[in-house]
Amino acid sequence: MDARGVAVDIRGVNKRFTTLEGNEVTALHDINLTINKHDFICVVGRSGCGKTTLLNMLSGFEKPSDGEVVADGRVIDGPSPRRGVVFQKPPLYPWLTVRGNVEFGMRMQGVASRERKEIAERYLEMVGLKDAGDRRPYELSGGMQQRAQIARVLACDPDLILMDEPYGALDALTRERLQNELLRIWFEKRKTVFFITHSVDEAIFLATRVIVMSAHPGTVKMDIPISIPRDPADPDNMDKVRADPRFAELRDMITAAIYEQDDQDE
Repeated sequence: MDARGVAVDIRGVNKRFTTLEGNEVTALHDINLTINKHDFICVVGRSGCGKTTLLNMLSGFEKPSDGEVVADGRVIDGPSPRRGVVFQKPPLYPWLTVRGNVEFGMRMQGVASRERKEIAERYLEMVGLKDAGDRRPYELSGGMQQRAQIARVLACDPDLILMDEPYGALDALTRERLQNELLRIWFEKRKTVFFITHSVDEAIFLATRVIVMSAHPGTVKMDIPISIPRDPADPDNMDKVRADPRFAELRDMITAAIYEQDDQDE
């Protein structure tokens, strides 16, 4: 076992759904995966391979048909504040200020007003929204809304952060800026992160491990450690990472693994 300890253990998980026509569809088959504490896991694969279904089981929104998902020694049987979810579209409350949105989860947990305000200010500053606390979500750009959502999740201090294509709807420049910002936050907080993306480049840039899933049904096809040095404090961090010869090698290998099954099926 990794010296850091195990954050999540996925054991023999299958997930089946019944369609409206009454047909049974297997979304995930025999998923076995250990996530160590402080890992930054990125999951890639074709659409429909079960990435979001797997994330929903980690969050407790769905249960496996077979097998079990264990977090910190306990079977996940429902949502928990110990597991924070960052969605592609930020579910911010329009009637609350940005600060109020960041405080919301803590308020539900019974955190005292003074303490949650202090915590909210700290995380707003961390994500670069220190001066936007009194604004409403609809006054923010898409990238700023996503940062507000990340601040809200971090403020609740979860052990595991689950991110479902959080940057998929953003323009390329904003996406790259938030990638580096997320990496900086991860370096500072060392949370365990499970991040779904369709971008191989994004996965290699962020992850300590990239999980490649095959489709129909979804299985773990490859588990690839990423060891390219990164320094989010360096303004040229992204360019240096992408210039590393290993980056291109990893991109080619992962891309080939994603499309290999489809080529064989044709």
